[in-house]
Amino acid sequence: MSDLRSLYQEIILDHYKRPRHRGVAAEANREAEGYNPLCGDKVRVTLSVRDGRIEDVAFDGEGCAISTASASLMSEALAGLEVEEARQLFERFHRLLTGDAVADEEELGKLIALSGVREYPMRVKCATLAWHTLQAALDGTDQAVSTE
Repeated sequence: MSDLRSLYQEIILDHYKRPRHRGVAAEANREAEGYNPLCGDKVRVTLSVRDGRIEDVAFDGEGCAISTASASLMSEALAGLEVEEARQLFERFHRLLTGDAVADEEELGKLIALSGVREYPMRVKCATLAWHTLQAALDGTDQAVSTE
C-alpha cells in the first residue's frame, strides 16, 4: 500500500510541476471559469467540441498542487471522448472522491491517483474544481462556477 501511495504522490507532483494541456484549447468553442473561495484556486477550462466529441481541452489558472494536478489529469483523460462519456467520467470521479465508490483503476486510469483526497474533505473541492468547471463549459453556463 505504501508503494502505491508513493506512486500516486509522484503522479500528482508530476502533473502539478508539468501540467498537460495548459493554455487555451485550439479552436475553442466552449469555456467556463471556476473559483474556490476557501483556498483561492481559480481555473478556466476551454474546449473544442465538434459533433458531440471533445477534440481538444485545455485549462489555465492558479491553484494548489491538487487543483492543478486534477485539471491536468482531467485534460488528458477527456481528449477524444464524446460529451456523454466525459459526463460519465465526471460522475465516476466525483463518486470516488466523495467516498461513494471503490477505486477502479481500469475505469479511471491515472485519475485514481487522486483517490486519497477523499480522506481530506476540504481538499475534495480543490480536486473537483476543474471538473465542475468542465460541466459548466459543456452546459454553456455563463456564470462562473464556485465550490461554495
